[in-house]
Amino acid sequence: MHSIVVYCASSPGTNPVYKDAAVELGEKMAGYNVRLIYGGGGFGLMGTVADSVLRNGGEVTGVIPNFLADLEVAHQTLTEIHFVETMHERKFKMVQLSKGVIALPGGYGTYDELFEILAWRQLKLYDGPIVLLNINGYYDLMLQQLDRGVQDGFIKPENRDLLLVADTVDEGLALIQQFWEAV
Repeated sequence: MHSIVVYCASSPGTNPVYKDAAVELGEKMAGYNVRLIYGGGGFGLMGTVADSVLRNGGEVTGVIPNFLADLEVAHQTLTEIHFVETMHERKFKMVQLSKGVIALPGGYGTYDELFEILAWRQLKLYDGPIVLLNINGYYDLMLQQLDRGVQDGFIKPENRDLLLVADTVDEGLALIQQFWEAV
């Protein structure tokens, strides 16, 4: 594992367990010498995971659209930052730079990124592992909906299996490692 994209919220959420998971993920990524690739923001879980990687001696690459950078939401102390024009360019650049994806809890932006990369994986436009960190059961209802999609014939079982699910940071990182060892 050289680098991992992390999708997550630009807000901290209301339960400190999510921030704790972001801190832990950053610590472990730095400890394993895995570069963080993320959306470049300095706030919320995004800023927390980036700060944690940096604080623990790791490297962080941010990819942010100019319009968000102009709103002063860009993190100011990253190892590297790429400025792009659109959200689509951002998502494409992030996965080009990575060997896997991890999604922490988040809102619409996180869901958008997660489902787009799953669609890319299904269409064979992306070949890396996609891990959902279901911290505190945050994604339980979404996972039930995906299972309903399989049950009702809208999602093929093999495509449902493209989303790897972990309850802890250690499990999530292990799933990515196991994916690449099996290839």
